[in-house]
Amino acid sequence: MTTEVRVPTLGESVTEATVATWFKKPGDSVAVDEMLCELETDKVTVEVPSPVAGTLADIVAGEGETVGVDALLANIAEGGAAAATPAKADAPAAAAAAAPSGDSSTAVDVMVPTLGESVSEATVSTWFKKVGDTVAQDEMLCELETDKVSVEVPAPTAGVLSEILATEGATVAAGGKLGVIGGSAGAAASAPAQTAAAPAAQPSGTGGADVENAPSAKKAMAEAGLSADQVQGSGRDGRVMKEDVAKAVAAAASAPAAQTSSAPAPRGPVSSDDAAREERVKMTRLRQTIARRLKDAQNTAAILTTFNEVDMTETMALRKEYKDLFEKKHGVRLGFMSFFTKACCHALKEVPEVNAEIDGTDIVYKNFVHMGVAAGTPQGLVVPVIRDADQMSFAEIEKAIAEKGRRARDGKLSMAEMQGGTFTISNGGVYGSLMSSPILNPPQSGILGMHKIQDRPMVINGEIKIRPMMYLALSYDHRIVDGKGAVTFLVRVKEALEDPRRLLMDL
Repeated sequence: MTTEVRVPTLGESVTEATVATWFKKPGDSVAVDEMLCELETDKVTVEVPSPVAGTLADIVAGEGETVGVDALLANIAEGGAAAATPAKADAPAAAAAAAPSGDSSTAVDVMVPTLGESVSEATVSTWFKKVGDTVAQDEMLCELETDKVSVEVPAPTAGVLSEILATEGATVAAGGKLGVIGGSAGAAASAPAQTAAAPAAQPSGTGGADVENAPSAKKAMAEAGLSADQVQGSGRDGRVMKEDVAKAVAAAASAPAAQTSSAPAPRGPVSSDDAAREERVKMTRLRQTIARRLKDAQNTAAILTTFNEVDMTETMALRKEYKDLFEKKHGVRLGFMSFFTKACCHALKEVPEVNAEIDGTDIVYKNFVHMGVAAGTPQGLVVPVIRDADQMSFAEIEKAIAEKGRRARDGKLSMAEMQGGTFTISNGGVYGSLMSSPILNPPQSGILGMHKIQDRPMVINGEIKIRPMMYLALSYDHRIVDGKGAVTFLVRVKEALEDPRRLLMDL
Protein backbone atom coordinates (compact mmCIF):
# COMPACT_ATOMS: atom_id res chain seq x y z
CA MET A 1 0.00 0.00 0.00
CA THR A 2 1.29 3.48 -0.92
CA THR A 3 0.53 6.67 1.01
CA GLU A 4 0.87 10.11 -0.55
CA VAL A 5 2.77 12.93 1.18
CA ARG A 6 1.22 16.27 0.26
CA VAL A 7 1.89 19.95 0.99
CA PRO A 8 0.05 20.93 4.19
CA THR A 9 -1.98 24.10 4.66
CA LEU A 10 0.53 26.95 4.71
CA GLY A 11 -1.55 29.64 6.37
CA GLU A 12 -3.85 32.48 5.47
CA SER A 13 -3.11 34.00 2.01
CA VAL A 14 -0.11 31.68 1.47
CA THR A 15 -0.64 29.47 -1.56
CA GLU A 16 2.81 28.13 -2.39
CA ALA A 17 6.15 27.16 -0.93
CA THR A 18 9.63 26.14 -2.04
CA VAL A 19 11.01 22.70 -1.15
CA ALA A 20 14.11 23.69 0.83
CA THR A 21 15.59 20.43 2.09
CA TRP A 22 14.81 16.71 1.94
CA PHE A 23 15.98 14.93 5.09
CA LYS A 24 15.33 11.51 3.54
CA LYS A 25 16.11 9.95 0.19
CA PRO A 26 14.23 7.25 -1.78
CA GLY A 27 14.69 3.86 -0.16
CA ASP A 28 15.10 5.23 3.37
CA SER A 29 12.91 3.88 6.15
CA VAL A 30 10.75 6.45 7.92
CA ALA A 31 8.75 6.43 11.15
CA VAL A 32 5.39 8.06 11.81
CA ASP A 33 5.82 11.86 12.31
CA GLU A 34 9.50 11.70 11.36
CA MET A 35 10.49 14.85 9.44
CA LEU A 36 10.69 14.20 5.69
CA CYS A 37 11.37 17.64 4.26
CA GLU A 38 11.28 21.35 4.95
CA LEU A 39 9.29 23.91 2.95
CA GLU A 40 9.90 27.65 2.86
CA THR A 41 7.26 30.31 2.24
CA ASP A 42 7.64 34.10 2.21
CA LYS A 43 6.73 34.11 5.91
CA VAL A 44 7.62 30.87 7.69
CA THR A 45 9.44 27.57 7.42
CA VAL A 46 7.19 24.48 7.45
CA GLU A 47 8.37 20.97 8.33
CA VAL A 48 6.52 18.07 6.70
CA PRO A 49 6.26 14.92 8.87
CA SER A 50 5.67 11.40 7.60
CA PRO A 51 1.98 10.42 7.87
CA VAL A 52 2.83 6.70 8.16
CA ALA A 53 5.71 4.34 8.84
CA GLY A 54 7.31 2.65 5.84
CA THR A 55 9.84 3.31 3.09
CA LEU A 56 10.18 6.51 1.08
CA ALA A 57 9.34 5.17 -2.38
CA ASP A 58 9.93 8.26 -4.46
CA ILE A 59 10.27 12.04 -4.27
CA VAL A 60 7.96 13.91 -6.63
CA ALA A 61 8.99 17.50 -5.77
CA GLY A 62 12.74 17.91 -5.53
CA GLU A 63 14.68 20.57 -3.62
CA GLY A 64 14.25 24.02 -5.11
CA GLU A 65 10.86 23.28 -6.69
CA THR A 66 7.84 25.50 -6.02
CA VAL A 67 4.73 23.64 -4.89
CA GLY A 68 1.17 24.66 -4.15
CA VAL A 69 -1.02 23.70 -1.22
CA ASP A 70 -1.95 19.98 -1.35
CA ALA A 71 0.57 19.30 -4.14
CA LEU A 72 2.14 15.84 -4.13
CA LEU A 73 5.58 15.79 -2.51
CA ALA A 74 6.39 12.08 -2.29
CA ASN A 75 5.02 8.56 -1.89
CA ILE A 76 5.62 6.23 1.05
CA ALA A 77 5.35 2.47 0.67
CA GLU A 78 3.94 1.08 3.89
CA GLY A 79 5.40 -2.07 5.33
CA GLY A 80 8.92 -1.40 3.99
CA ALA A 81 8.38 -2.26 0.32
CA ALA A 82 9.75 0.54 -1.82
CA ALA A 83 8.03 1.42 -5.04
CA ALA A 84 9.61 0.72 -8.38
CA THR A 85 10.78 4.33 -8.83
CA PRO A 86 13.47 4.86 -6.21
CA ALA A 87 15.58 7.36 -8.15
CA LYS A 88 14.96 10.99 -7.33
CA ALA A 89 15.42 12.04 -10.94
CA ASP A 90 12.50 9.80 -11.91
CA ALA A 91 10.11 11.56 -9.52
CA PRO A 92 8.36 13.57 -12.25
CA ALA A 93 7.61 10.34 -14.05
CA ALA A 94 5.59 9.24 -11.03
CA ALA A 95 3.69 12.52 -11.17
CA ALA A 96 2.96 12.02 -14.84
CA ALA A 97 1.84 8.45 -14.21
CA ALA A 98 -0.64 9.73 -11.65
CA ALA A 99 -2.08 12.16 -14.18
CA PRO A 100 -4.94 11.29 -16.52
CA SER A 101 -4.09 8.83 -19.28
CA GLY A 102 -2.51 9.96 -22.51
CA ASP A 103 -5.74 9.82 -24.44
CA SER A 104 -5.72 12.89 -26.71
CA SER A 105 -9.42 13.38 -26.04
CA THR A 106 -8.77 14.04 -22.34
CA ALA A 107 -8.99 17.76 -21.50
CA VAL A 108 -8.44 19.24 -18.04
CA ASP A 109 -9.56 22.76 -17.15
CA VAL A 110 -7.12 25.13 -15.44
CA MET A 111 -9.13 26.95 -12.79
CA VAL A 112 -8.52 30.02 -10.63
CA PRO A 113 -7.56 28.69 -7.17
CA THR A 114 -8.93 29.95 -3.86
CA LEU A 115 -7.52 33.45 -3.52
CA GLY A 116 -7.80 33.89 0.23
CA GLU A 117 -10.21 35.31 2.74
CA SER A 118 -12.38 38.17 1.39
CA VAL A 119 -10.62 38.11 -2.02
CA SER A 120 -13.03 37.41 -4.89
CA GLU A 121 -11.11 38.34 -8.02
CA ALA A 122 -7.60 38.63 -9.44
CA THR A 123 -5.75 39.94 -12.48
CA VAL A 124 -3.77 37.64 -14.77
CA SER A 125 -0.31 39.20 -14.63
CA THR A 126 1.92 36.71 -16.49
CA TRP A 127 1.59 33.52 -18.50
CA PHE A 128 4.73 31.39 -18.29
CA LYS A 129 3.48 29.08 -21.05
CA LYS A 130 1.87 29.66 -24.43
CA VAL A 131 -0.65 27.62 -26.39
CA GLY A 132 0.98 24.47 -27.72
CA ASP A 133 3.61 24.25 -24.97
CA THR A 134 4.16 20.97 -23.18
CA VAL A 135 3.67 21.14 -19.39
CA ALA A 136 4.42 18.79 -16.53
CA GLN A 137 2.13 18.25 -13.58
CA ASP A 138 2.50 21.05 -10.98
CA GLU A 139 4.60 23.15 -13.39
CA MET A 140 3.76 26.85 -13.09
CA LEU A 141 1.41 28.03 -15.85
CA CYS A 142 0.63 31.62 -14.90
CA GLU A 143 0.67 34.16 -12.10
CA LEU A 144 -2.32 36.04 -10.73
CA GLU A 145 -2.27 39.24 -8.70
CA THR A 146 -4.81 40.25 -6.07
CA ASP A 147 -4.91 43.25 -3.78
CA LYS A 148 -3.12 41.18 -1.14
CA VAL A 149 -0.91 38.49 -2.66
CA SER A 150 0.47 37.07 -5.90
CA VAL A 151 -0.75 33.56 -6.68
CA GLU A 152 1.01 31.12 -8.99
CA VAL A 153 -1.22 28.60 -10.76
CA PRO A 154 0.31 25.13 -11.31
CA ALA A 155 -0.72 22.67 -14.00
CA PRO A 156 -3.25 20.20 -12.59
CA THR A 157 -1.96 17.50 -14.95
CA ALA A 158 0.73 16.82 -17.55
CA GLY A 159 -0.08 17.46 -21.20
CA VAL A 160 -0.21 20.29 -23.74
CA LEU A 161 -1.62 23.75 -23.07
CA SER A 162 -4.28 23.75 -25.75
CA GLU A 163 -6.14 26.94 -24.90
CA ILE A 164 -5.74 30.18 -22.88
CA LEU A 165 -9.10 31.63 -21.93
CA ALA A 166 -7.92 34.53 -19.72
CA THR A 167 -5.07 36.51 -21.24
CA GLU A 168 -2.60 38.76 -19.42
CA GLY A 169 -4.35 41.77 -17.93
CA ALA A 170 -7.74 40.05 -17.75
CA THR A 171 -9.68 40.08 -14.47
CA VAL A 172 -10.89 36.67 -13.33
CA ALA A 173 -13.14 35.57 -10.48
CA ALA A 174 -12.32 32.89 -7.92
CA GLY A 175 -13.23 29.55 -9.47
CA GLY A 176 -13.12 30.93 -13.02
CA LYS A 177 -11.51 29.10 -15.94
CA LEU A 178 -8.02 30.19 -17.07
CA GLY A 179 -7.19 27.66 -19.76
CA VAL A 180 -7.35 24.05 -20.93
CA ILE A 181 -4.70 21.32 -20.93
CA GLY A 182 -5.19 18.59 -23.51
CA GLY A 183 -3.91 15.09 -22.73
CA SER A 184 -1.12 13.81 -24.98
CA ALA A 185 0.84 10.61 -24.64
CA GLY A 186 3.89 12.31 -26.14
CA ALA A 187 3.57 15.31 -23.85
CA ALA A 188 3.10 13.26 -20.71
CA ALA A 189 6.25 11.33 -21.50
CA SER A 190 8.40 14.21 -22.72
CA ALA A 191 7.68 16.68 -19.91
CA PRO A 192 9.06 14.44 -17.15
CA ALA A 193 12.02 13.59 -19.35
CA GLN A 194 12.93 17.26 -19.62
CA THR A 195 12.60 17.67 -15.86
CA ALA A 196 14.65 14.57 -15.13
CA ALA A 197 17.41 15.73 -17.43
CA ALA A 198 17.78 19.06 -15.68
CA PRO A 199 19.75 17.83 -12.64
CA ALA A 200 22.31 16.17 -14.89
CA ALA A 201 23.12 19.53 -16.45
CA GLN A 202 23.95 21.08 -13.13
CA PRO A 203 27.66 21.27 -12.43
CA SER A 204 28.94 20.03 -9.11
CA GLY A 205 30.47 22.36 -6.56
CA THR A 206 29.29 25.73 -5.42
CA GLY A 207 30.02 27.70 -8.55
CA GLY A 208 27.12 26.32 -10.60
CA ALA A 209 23.52 27.41 -11.02
CA ASP A 210 21.53 28.71 -8.08
CA VAL A 211 19.18 25.74 -8.15
CA GLU A 212 21.86 23.41 -6.86
CA ASN A 213 22.09 25.17 -3.49
CA ALA A 214 19.46 24.83 -0.77
CA PRO A 215 16.87 27.64 -1.02
CA SER A 216 17.40 28.45 2.66
CA ALA A 217 21.11 28.83 1.92
CA LYS A 218 20.45 31.12 -1.06
CA LYS A 219 18.21 33.30 1.10
CA ALA A 220 20.83 33.46 3.85
CA MET A 221 23.55 34.32 1.30
CA ALA A 222 21.42 37.12 -0.14
CA GLU A 223 20.82 38.58 3.31
CA ALA A 224 24.52 38.32 4.21
CA GLY A 225 25.70 39.74 0.86
CA LEU A 226 27.70 36.61 0.04
CA SER A 227 28.05 34.83 -3.30
CA ALA A 228 28.12 31.05 -3.69
CA ASP A 229 31.86 30.99 -4.38
CA GLN A 230 32.50 32.61 -0.98
CA VAL A 231 30.86 29.72 0.89
CA GLN A 232 32.28 26.21 1.28
CA GLY A 233 29.43 23.74 0.75
CA SER A 234 29.11 20.66 2.95
CA GLY A 235 26.10 19.07 1.24
CA ARG A 236 25.94 16.50 -1.51
CA ASP A 237 28.27 17.35 -4.42
CA GLY A 238 29.42 20.49 -2.63
CA ARG A 239 25.89 21.81 -2.20
CA VAL A 240 25.73 24.91 0.03
CA MET A 241 23.51 24.45 3.08
CA LYS A 242 22.15 27.06 5.49
CA GLU A 243 24.67 26.18 8.20
CA ASP A 244 27.53 26.67 5.69
CA VAL A 245 26.42 30.27 5.19
CA ALA A 246 26.35 30.85 8.97
CA LYS A 247 29.96 29.62 9.19
CA ALA A 248 31.01 31.90 6.33
CA VAL A 249 29.34 34.90 7.98
CA ALA A 250 31.11 34.14 11.26
CA ALA A 251 34.43 33.89 9.46
CA ALA A 252 33.85 37.19 7.68
CA ALA A 253 33.03 38.89 10.99
CA SER A 254 36.44 37.89 12.34
CA ALA A 255 38.19 39.40 9.30
CA PRO A 256 37.08 43.05 8.99
CA ALA A 257 39.09 43.53 5.81
CA ALA A 258 36.88 41.02 4.07
CA GLN A 259 33.68 42.90 4.81
CA THR A 260 32.15 44.82 1.94
CA SER A 261 30.57 48.24 2.11
CA SER A 262 26.78 48.35 2.25
CA ALA A 263 26.51 52.04 1.38
CA PRO A 264 23.71 52.68 -1.12
CA ALA A 265 24.78 53.38 -4.69
CA PRO A 266 23.94 56.81 -6.17
CA ARG A 267 20.76 56.86 -8.18
CA GLY A 268 22.03 59.26 -10.83
CA PRO A 269 24.11 58.27 -13.88
CA VAL A 270 26.42 55.42 -12.85
CA SER A 271 29.84 55.03 -14.44
CA SER A 272 31.10 51.64 -15.55
CA ASP A 273 33.60 51.68 -12.67
CA ASP A 274 30.83 52.32 -10.14
CA ALA A 275 28.61 49.68 -11.74
CA ALA A 276 31.36 47.10 -11.33
CA ARG A 277 31.39 47.79 -7.59
CA GLU A 278 27.64 47.49 -7.16
CA GLU A 279 25.87 44.33 -6.16
CA ARG A 280 22.27 43.59 -7.07
CA VAL A 281 20.51 41.06 -4.83
CA LYS A 282 16.91 39.93 -5.31
CA MET A 283 14.68 40.75 -2.37
CA THR A 284 13.63 37.74 -0.31
CA ARG A 285 9.96 36.89 -0.44
CA LEU A 286 9.61 37.87 3.23
CA ARG A 287 11.14 41.29 2.52
CA GLN A 288 8.80 41.76 -0.46
CA THR A 289 5.82 40.93 1.76
CA ILE A 290 7.00 43.34 4.47
CA ALA A 291 7.46 46.12 1.89
CA ARG A 292 4.03 45.55 0.38
CA ARG A 293 2.21 45.43 3.75
CA LEU A 294 3.89 48.58 5.05
CA LYS A 295 3.01 50.50 1.91
CA ASP A 296 -0.54 49.16 1.97
CA ALA A 297 -0.87 50.48 5.53
CA GLN A 298 0.19 53.96 4.44
CA ASN A 299 -2.14 53.91 1.44
CA THR A 300 -5.17 52.69 3.42
CA ALA A 301 -5.10 54.19 6.92
CA ALA A 302 -4.96 57.84 7.95
CA ILE A 303 -1.85 57.38 10.09
CA LEU A 304 -1.04 60.02 12.68
CA THR A 305 1.49 59.85 15.53
CA THR A 306 1.31 61.46 18.95
CA PHE A 307 4.23 61.57 21.40
CA ASN A 308 4.80 61.72 25.12
CA GLU A 309 7.61 60.87 27.51
CA VAL A 310 7.69 58.69 30.60
CA ASP A 311 9.88 58.86 33.68
CA MET A 312 11.05 55.25 34.16
CA THR A 313 12.40 55.79 37.70
CA GLU A 314 9.69 53.87 39.58
CA THR A 315 9.41 51.04 37.07
CA MET A 316 13.19 50.57 37.05
CA ALA A 317 13.33 50.61 40.85
CA LEU A 318 10.55 48.03 41.14
CA ARG A 319 12.23 45.81 38.56
CA LYS A 320 15.60 46.08 40.29
CA GLU A 321 14.08 45.21 43.67
CA TYR A 322 12.24 42.09 42.55
CA LYS A 323 14.06 40.81 39.44
CA ASP A 324 16.15 38.18 41.25
CA LEU A 325 13.22 36.87 43.27
CA PHE A 326 11.03 36.95 40.17
CA GLU A 327 13.50 34.91 38.12
CA LYS A 328 14.03 32.42 40.95
CA LYS A 329 10.30 31.79 41.33
CA HIS A 330 9.14 31.92 37.70
CA GLY A 331 12.26 30.81 35.80
CA VAL A 332 12.20 33.82 33.50
CA ARG A 333 13.79 37.26 33.67
CA LEU A 334 11.68 40.29 34.53
CA GLY A 335 11.98 42.77 31.67
CA PHE A 336 10.29 46.02 30.75
CA MET A 337 8.01 44.47 28.12
CA SER A 338 5.66 42.97 30.71
CA PHE A 339 5.21 46.42 32.32
CA PHE A 340 4.47 48.01 28.96
CA THR A 341 2.13 45.18 27.94
CA LYS A 342 0.20 45.48 31.19
CA ALA A 343 0.06 49.27 30.91
CA CYS A 344 -1.26 49.06 27.33
CA CYS A 345 -3.91 46.50 28.27
CA HIS A 346 -5.20 48.82 31.01
CA ALA A 347 -5.20 51.83 28.67
CA LEU A 348 -6.98 49.87 25.92
CA LYS A 349 -9.88 49.15 28.27
CA GLU A 350 -10.39 52.89 28.76
CA VAL A 351 -9.87 53.77 25.08
CA PRO A 352 -11.33 50.74 23.23
CA GLU A 353 -11.21 52.35 19.77
CA VAL A 354 -7.41 51.97 19.78
CA ASN A 355 -8.00 48.22 20.10
CA ALA A 356 -10.65 48.15 17.35
CA GLU A 357 -10.53 47.84 13.57
CA ILE A 358 -12.49 49.06 10.57
CA ASP A 359 -14.33 46.49 8.45
CA GLY A 360 -16.00 48.24 5.52
CA THR A 361 -18.39 50.72 7.10
CA ASP A 362 -18.37 48.93 10.49
CA ILE A 363 -16.15 49.39 13.53
CA VAL A 364 -15.27 46.07 15.19
CA TYR A 365 -14.52 46.49 18.90
CA LYS A 366 -12.44 43.74 20.52
CA ASN A 367 -13.30 42.76 24.07
CA PHE A 368 -9.91 41.12 24.44
CA VAL A 369 -6.29 42.04 23.78
CA HIS A 370 -4.15 39.91 21.46
CA MET A 371 -0.86 41.77 21.79
CA GLY A 372 1.52 41.80 18.85
CA VAL A 373 5.18 42.16 19.80
CA ALA A 374 7.35 43.26 16.87
CA ALA A 375 10.62 41.32 16.69
CA GLY A 376 13.59 41.83 14.41
CA THR A 377 15.09 38.66 12.96
CA PRO A 378 17.89 37.99 10.45
CA GLN A 379 15.15 37.41 7.85
CA GLY A 380 13.19 40.58 8.61
CA LEU A 381 10.55 42.02 10.93
CA VAL A 382 7.87 39.64 12.24
CA VAL A 383 5.08 40.25 14.75
CA PRO A 384 4.19 37.19 16.88
CA VAL A 385 0.95 37.55 18.82
CA ILE A 386 0.43 36.92 22.54
CA ARG A 387 -3.22 35.96 22.84
CA ASP A 388 -5.40 37.23 25.70
CA ALA A 389 -2.52 39.24 27.11
CA ASP A 390 -5.00 41.19 29.22
CA GLN A 391 -5.73 38.00 31.18
CA MET A 392 -2.07 37.12 31.81
CA SER A 393 0.22 37.74 34.77
CA PHE A 394 3.63 39.43 34.54
CA ALA A 395 5.33 36.02 34.57
CA GLU A 396 3.05 34.59 31.88
CA ILE A 397 3.70 37.61 29.65
CA GLU A 398 7.48 37.40 30.09
CA LYS A 399 7.48 33.65 29.35
CA ALA A 400 5.34 34.15 26.24
CA ILE A 401 7.54 36.98 24.94
CA ALA A 402 10.73 34.97 25.51
CA GLU A 403 9.32 31.89 23.79
CA LYS A 404 7.90 33.79 20.81
CA GLY A 405 11.14 35.73 20.39
CA ARG A 406 13.19 32.55 20.38
CA ARG A 407 10.92 30.91 17.80
CA ALA A 408 11.02 34.06 15.67
CA ARG A 409 14.83 34.10 15.59
CA ASP A 410 14.89 30.41 14.69
CA GLY A 411 12.35 30.94 11.89
CA LYS A 412 9.93 28.48 13.51
CA LEU A 413 6.88 30.72 13.95
CA SER A 414 3.71 29.37 12.36
CA MET A 415 1.23 31.52 10.47
CA ALA A 416 -1.29 31.10 13.29
CA GLU A 417 1.17 32.65 15.75
CA MET A 418 1.35 35.86 13.67
CA GLN A 419 -2.36 36.37 13.04
CA GLY A 420 -5.22 37.93 14.97
CA GLY A 421 -3.35 40.69 16.81
CA THR A 422 -5.44 43.65 17.99
CA PHE A 423 -2.63 46.03 19.05
CA THR A 424 1.17 46.05 18.62
CA ILE A 425 4.18 47.15 20.66
CA SER A 426 7.45 47.89 18.85
CA ASN A 427 10.63 48.36 20.90
CA GLY A 428 13.13 50.30 18.81
CA GLY A 429 14.97 51.23 21.99
CA VAL A 430 16.86 47.93 21.98
CA TYR A 431 18.67 49.21 18.87
CA GLY A 432 19.29 52.68 20.35
CA SER A 433 16.39 54.54 18.74
CA LEU A 434 15.57 57.78 20.59
CA MET A 435 12.45 58.73 18.60
CA SER A 436 10.44 57.22 15.76
CA SER A 437 6.98 57.09 14.17
CA PRO A 438 5.96 53.41 13.90
CA ILE A 439 3.74 52.24 11.04
CA LEU A 440 0.45 50.47 11.75
CA ASN A 441 0.16 46.72 11.43
CA PRO A 442 -3.11 46.37 9.40
CA PRO A 443 -5.94 45.96 10.19
CA GLN A 444 -5.00 47.20 13.65
CA SER A 445 -5.68 50.83 14.57
CA GLY A 446 -2.81 51.44 16.98
CA ILE A 447 0.87 50.67 17.60
CA LEU A 448 3.04 51.84 20.49
CA GLY A 449 6.69 52.67 19.86
CA MET A 450 9.11 52.27 22.78
CA HIS A 451 12.52 53.94 22.67
CA LYS A 452 15.86 54.21 24.39
CA ILE A 453 15.93 55.07 28.10
CA GLN A 454 18.18 58.11 28.45
CA ASP A 455 19.15 60.18 31.46
CA ARG A 456 17.92 63.75 30.99
CA PRO A 457 17.60 66.81 33.25
CA MET A 458 13.99 67.24 34.34
CA VAL A 459 12.29 69.81 36.54
CA ILE A 460 10.80 67.96 39.54
CA ASN A 461 8.96 70.09 42.13
CA GLY A 462 10.87 73.17 41.03
CA GLU A 463 14.27 71.42 41.10
CA ILE A 464 16.38 70.07 38.24
CA LYS A 465 17.00 66.35 38.64
CA ILE A 466 18.51 63.69 36.40
CA ARG A 467 15.84 61.13 35.45
CA PRO A 468 15.79 58.06 33.18
CA MET A 469 13.38 59.18 30.46
CA MET A 470 11.85 57.38 27.50
CA TYR A 471 9.95 58.88 24.58
CA LEU A 472 6.73 57.06 23.70
CA ALA A 473 5.04 57.22 20.28
CA LEU A 474 1.53 56.09 19.46
CA SER A 475 0.71 55.81 15.78
CA TYR A 476 -3.01 55.42 15.20
CA ASP A 477 -5.61 55.33 12.45
CA HIS A 478 -7.27 58.75 12.56
CA ARG A 479 -10.29 57.34 10.72
CA ILE A 480 -11.38 55.60 13.92
CA VAL A 481 -9.28 57.14 16.72
CA ASP A 482 -9.65 60.85 17.49
CA GLY A 483 -6.82 62.94 18.89
CA LYS A 484 -8.40 62.98 22.35
CA GLY A 485 -8.52 59.19 22.49
CA ALA A 486 -4.94 58.83 21.30
CA VAL A 487 -3.59 61.33 23.83
CA THR A 488 -5.66 59.78 26.63
CA PHE A 489 -4.29 56.32 25.81
CA LEU A 490 -0.70 57.54 25.89
CA VAL A 491 -1.24 59.47 29.15
CA ARG A 492 -2.69 56.34 30.79
CA VAL A 493 0.34 54.30 29.72
CA LYS A 494 2.62 57.05 31.10
CA GLU A 495 0.76 57.13 34.43
CA ALA A 496 0.91 53.36 34.85
CA LEU A 497 4.67 53.24 34.20
CA GLU A 498 5.48 56.21 36.41
CA ASP A 499 3.49 54.61 39.25
CA PRO A 500 3.46 50.82 38.63
CA ARG A 501 1.27 50.30 41.71
CA ARG A 502 -1.63 51.49 39.53
CA LEU A 503 -1.29 48.26 37.53
CA LEU A 504 -1.84 46.21 40.69
CA MET A 505 -4.82 48.35 41.71
CA ASP A 506 -6.33 48.24 38.19
CA LEU A 507 -6.35 52.05 38.09
